[in-house]
Amino acid sequence: MITLSSVHKSFGPKKVLQGVNLTVQKGTSMVIIGGSGTGKSVLLKSVLGLVTPDSGTITLEGQDVTTGERDAFLARFGMLFQGGALFDSLPVWQNVAFRLLRGTLKRPKAEARELAIEKLRRVGLAPETADLFPSELSGGMQKRVGLARAIAAEPEIIFFDEPTTGLDPIMSGVINALIREIVVEMGATAMTITHDMSSVRAIADDVAMLHDGVIQWTGPVAQLDSSGDPYLDQFIHGRAEGPIAAVR
Repeated sequence: MITLSSVHKSFGPKKVLQGVNLTVQKGTSMVIIGGSGTGKSVLLKSVLGLVTPDSGTITLEGQDVTTGERDAFLARFGMLFQGGALFDSLPVWQNVAFRLLRGTLKRPKAEARELAIEKLRRVGLAPETADLFPSELSGGMQKRVGLARAIAAEPEIIFFDEPTTGLDPIMSGVINALIREIVVEMGATAMTITHDMSSVRAIADDVAMLHDGVIQWTGPVAQLDSSGDPYLDQFIHGRAEGPIAAVR
């Protein structure tokens, strides 16, 4: 579904991606792990075409992501942002239906509202939540609204950026379970970036570790604990001692 081949990206003297090679199979959930500042978000933005690599190629079903009609390309994606990224001035249902109220996916307002309420139900929120504003919601509820928005247009590919950041362990578990259920239900291809190893184990089919600008290790989630890779082993167990410097 998604292929990155020898992708490089620098910002001035800062080399972020230094030859990333990665394949994400259709209908699978790929989780990308790695320390802060290793380029996980840059990688995600590159796939979306928001950042242009200095060299290398990124293809979606064989088509270069930097070519073609942008609206049609982006319509294939859904995104759950790290901080929720809800619009404070819009009620919840308009946040969820944001893409359904404009552009190529535009629906009549009443239909968009019904679809938004349906997606809110899917993530465990009552219909009356639809008319509240984001400021009236808890952090966990805001994250669920963000998830409902990500799936509102039935995308083929969903990106999750640190989906459990700022949540307590119980709510993190709820969000992880929802993500896994929804991705399987929809048959979607998923890419997630996270530091949370409980999220990795809950939602991944495959895992890739980004370190020093390259994919240090990739494989099935079942092989995480038996990889034999010292970088991966240090990271997943949170050890201070190892090949990854504690201070960056």
